[in-house]
Amino acid sequence: MELEQYQIILVNLDPTVGSEMKKTRPCVIISPNEMNKYMQIIIVAPITSNSKTYPTRVEVSHNKTKGWVVIDQIRSINKQRIVKVLGKLTTKEIKKVKAVIKETYVG
Repeated sequence: MELEQYQIILVNLDPTVGSEMKKTRPCVIISPNEMNKYMQIIIVAPITSNSKTYPTRVEVSHNKTKGWVVIDQIRSINKQRIVKVLGKLTTKEIKKVKAVIKETYVG
């Protein structure tokens, strides 16, 4: 399975601890293509359908459903957690995700 940055994938996030996002849910691949190709671990940000407006959440639309990429819950996962590839963010959504990542983690 060829995985690319900013693809939307379905991921089984269980088991989790505390307030980490749970269940099988869509996630956006944040890690760069080089990492996705050669490593068993990739970096993802989960998508939720329930969110208030927060500075660390990016609104996206996939499959006619509105959701939010949760930049404040980025995590590393093993590729074995991936159920399937669902699609990809739009160019506009990618720009917003990049801006929020930069603002949140780079400062």
